[in-house]
Amino acid sequence: MKTYFPKEGELIKNWYLVNAEGAVLGRLAAHVAAILRGKTKPTYTPHADTGDFIIVVNAEKVKLTGNKLSQKTYKRHSGYPGGLKVVNAKTMLQKKPEDVIIIAVKGMLPKNSLGRQMLSKLKVYKGAEHPHKAQMPKELEIKEVTGA
Repeated sequence: MKTYFPKEGELIKNWYLVNAEGAVLGRLAAHVAAILRGKTKPTYTPHADTGDFIIVVNAEKVKLTGNKLSQKTYKRHSGYPGGLKVVNAKTMLQKKPEDVIIIAVKGMLPKNSLGRQMLSKLKVYKGAEHPHKAQMPKELEIKEVTGA
């Protein structure tokens, strides 16, 4: 018996629409990352990009649990001495809510050129409108698991 590896032309890439309103950031990102990698498909191959496209709308309405809104920080560095910029999650959600979701998903993808290719299939928008209506995305529900 031989192992089947799908070729690039044989793959069917679907488009999915996810509404982030009221969703917890980490759980949303984990679900989106699994779809981007292709782990939800029977043709999943670790060394190939078998995932689907994801459109996330209402990025500014994502929830953070606990004290993360004030305590979680996002850091970036300009490369110059003293060039470290630190922003907390509350400020980031007000100024660039799309980046909050992109950074969370990026951390759950492979750290190589394949991961960067997968991340390019993620489209995140602040409001409810998006320019991908021609792709006819399917609505995707993020199931919330509530613990006791």
